[in-house]
Amino acid sequence: MMSWLARLWAWILWLFARKSVRREAPLLLGDGGDIDQVHENVDLTGAPKTVHHRRKLFRDPRLLPKPDRASRWIRRQKRELVMDSAEARRLFSSSLRTRNRGLRDLATDEEQLVRYGLPVWKTEQDVAAALGVSVGRLRFFTMHRAADPVCHYVLFRIPKRSGGMRLIMAPKRELKALQRKLHELLGKRLPVGEHAHGFVSGRSVLTNARPHVGTTVLVQFDLKDFFPSVTYARVRGLLCALGYGFPVASVIALLATEAERQVTEVDGRRYYVPVGWRHCVQGAPTSPAFCNAVALKLDHRLAGLARRLGFSYTRYADDLTFSGDDPARVHQLIKTVSRIVRAEGFVLNTSKTRVSRRGSRQRVTGVTVNEEPGLSRKERRRLRAALHAQGGNPSSELRGKLAWLSMLNPAQAAALARRAK
Repeated sequence: MMSWLARLWAWILWLFARKSVRREAPLLLGDGGDIDQVHENVDLTGAPKTVHHRRKLFRDPRLLPKPDRASRWIRRQKRELVMDSAEARRLFSSSLRTRNRGLRDLATDEEQLVRYGLPVWKTEQDVAAALGVSVGRLRFFTMHRAADPVCHYVLFRIPKRSGGMRLIMAPKRELKALQRKLHELLGKRLPVGEHAHGFVSGRSVLTNARPHVGTTVLVQFDLKDFFPSVTYARVRGLLCALGYGFPVASVIALLATEAERQVTEVDGRRYYVPVGWRHCVQGAPTSPAFCNAVALKLDHRLAGLARRLGFSYTRYADDLTFSGDDPARVHQLIKTVSRIVRAEGFVLNTSKTRVSRRGSRQRVTGVTVNEEPGLSRKERRRLRAALHAQGGNPSSELRGKLAWLSMLNPAQAAALARRAK
């Protein structure tokens, strides 16, 4: 009897509860500065985000329009929804600014976080406590300013093997410690595809090369500016999709990204001015995990394309590798890969697209894969000559090269060591 009454009461509450609210949003029209009001409906049913997503659209009630009397009369107690002034200033600050109101009021989906095995952080205070710092100290590292008097990164450039310079942004000691802890608590648990081999525990350049050993044709692509392509907005969107609310997702994304900055002096004071979007930077401990997670859909689509065309697919950071035994399908593969990569928000470096056939040397992330994983005959002869010249006391560099070959192919390394004596 009581169970029937409880179900009836739940149905009555659902019947009169708000399933959606209508709110007005200002819209800027043209360049004249005119503002129009646009009406939008906010879904309050907690339905999934999209048809194929399990993440539910929970809303922060403090950011929604006030309920009308018709939906209040069934409430036994009236609860005043109040947001702390400090929390409000933080939420509407330039650091957490967004034009997407449907994203700003997004609250945490605990079931989704548990499903992915991620830490359940509902507020900025939860993040600070998990990282072992105060909220004020966390905000010191997650404040985005148009002119910042401090810079948390050391910037330097190193030459690329293919020419040009690569920008490295190394976080300073305290920020790096926070990022390492964030990586341990969150980064290692982010979803990663089975085809990603770079920066993944238990995988290496060898596991990335093995699926391509002994194939007829090898097709390789390079993603241009892979780390800078994973912007702050993409990291924040990933975290929201995984179940975090907007404030927490924004704080984590701010902690894991940075913009390239230019030093400027005004009235004798030095400021660091951003000259681009915030993005995952090379040098931050958190960048590889977030980049692999953002590229998960890209991996799924490319792997599906490879299966359809009879190819194998792997990715090591920004290096995409396909291999198969039907050269006639290479043109279709190249054309479709370019379209998929562009649709997923990345850009191909077309100058680095390579097609290698069995008669030529086939290398995948430094590993020769023509017949077996290892080094080419030319490289082994060169290494053997160097070992023979130094006798029984090889230098540390040669010992490192021999250890590298031993990891790739122990039989080649053992034969080389014997013949060098």
